[in-house]
Amino acid sequence: MAYKDQARARNNQSALKSRFSEYAAAVQSPAMVSRVANARGFLLLLLRRLRRHLPWIIIIVAITVLEILYHIRSPLETLAEPLDKPFATGCRNPPIDAPRANATLLMLARNSDVNGAVAAIRSVEDRFNHWAHYPIIFLNDEPFNSTFTTALSSVSSGEVTFATIPRGMWSMPSQLNNERAQKAMVFQKDHKVPYGGMESYHHMCRFNSGFFYDMAELQKYRWYWRIEPNVRFTCDITYDPFIEMQRAGKKYGYIIALWELIGTAPTLYRKLSDYKTLHSFPTTRLWSALIKRSIAPWPIRKMLALTQRNRNSAGDKWNTCHFWSNFEIADMDWYRGPEYRNLFSFLDQDGGFYLERWGDAPIHTLAAAMLLKDSEIHHFRDWGYSHPPFQYIPATPKLRKKGDWKLGELQNVRVPEEVRERNEMRGCNCEVSFELSSVIHPYCANVVGRALYGTADVDIDAQG
Repeated sequence: MAYKDQARARNNQSALKSRFSEYAAAVQSPAMVSRVANARGFLLLLLRRLRRHLPWIIIIVAITVLEILYHIRSPLETLAEPLDKPFATGCRNPPIDAPRANATLLMLARNSDVNGAVAAIRSVEDRFNHWAHYPIIFLNDEPFNSTFTTALSSVSSGEVTFATIPRGMWSMPSQLNNERAQKAMVFQKDHKVPYGGMESYHHMCRFNSGFFYDMAELQKYRWYWRIEPNVRFTCDITYDPFIEMQRAGKKYGYIIALWELIGTAPTLYRKLSDYKTLHSFPTTRLWSALIKRSIAPWPIRKMLALTQRNRNSAGDKWNTCHFWSNFEIADMDWYRGPEYRNLFSFLDQDGGFYLERWGDAPIHTLAAAMLLKDSEIHHFRDWGYSHPPFQYIPATPKLRKKGDWKLGELQNVRVPEEVRERNEMRGCNCEVSFELSSVIHPYCANVVGRALYGTADVDIDAQG
């Protein structure tokens, strides 16, 4: 056996030597030598010609680099004063006897959501509405059953209304080809677009983007606070957010900012960017902050803009940061105004609520960035909020001393009384539990934070 292995090894060595000899002979052949000489001569000629044009090459490269640096620069100037700040720090005595705003709490739910709806309303009652007693409107695309109405009436301290959404507000637009829409939803399902294959989800996104504020039950109200089943508020709210929004001239308020899945809305940013250009809306700090600028030189950016439908006319992308709209407090007079109505009509005519899976969250975000002043947007940085799988925690970084505490060390604790008395926290009576939700990267919170108050949010607040 050993003899056979040795013989095989000798044969392999002989074969390698033979191949090497053939290769060496080929390299040393007159034809190969001539080719190498020709290639070397061509390179030398090219280098000589390039040397003659070297000054122009340097100038072109320098201009290209400067143009790229200018294009990707941050357009956000340093703010002398922040455009937004918390309405309160720590705890205060609630204004129990003060006048209330023309406002309502609003929940879209199904009969099967009864347990999650009860949990969410109990949370908002415990943290806020037990002293404010604002009305609550529940919406459903089908009539609520007695189990739902009885359970939710029993946990709500304000006036309760149960309403069924008209079919015209919960269906495809008449101008959209139904067969084309059905094929698009099958495509989305096959390509794992979240909820892309669920027609009812598309109806919901369209309704939340452009119809809820026209419901008859909401017509008498100016402000709304959106609540979803299974959410939890983890800090006491000891002031009236509607009154404070009105007093500060705010029109839209959010808690969590995070990334959108670009597969749900691949063309939304391009279409809204073109719409903004067409109507000459000014560029706000927030709109600028939502742009992911391309590092490609100008000609390539123009080619990208022509060939990729997720880029604007300058060849840039949306960074997909948006406000998570499962919580929002907003002025419905803004939605009911001509600018927002025209914008929604433009999007509805396009058909992207079904041909893609446009969500109301990115639409509200990009609409606010386009149509509102930066100073009209408010971040409820002093509120704790959980919507699985994510949560917002306002107190944690205030309690940390330059990173001495890790976030996990604050699990399941109520902020100590002595800390509240020293105003070393932003929220009031906050309960921090990382068992509620997982950690989310603060990138989008910082992007928006730099636009609205001139500093990153990561050193002040935490999203978990």
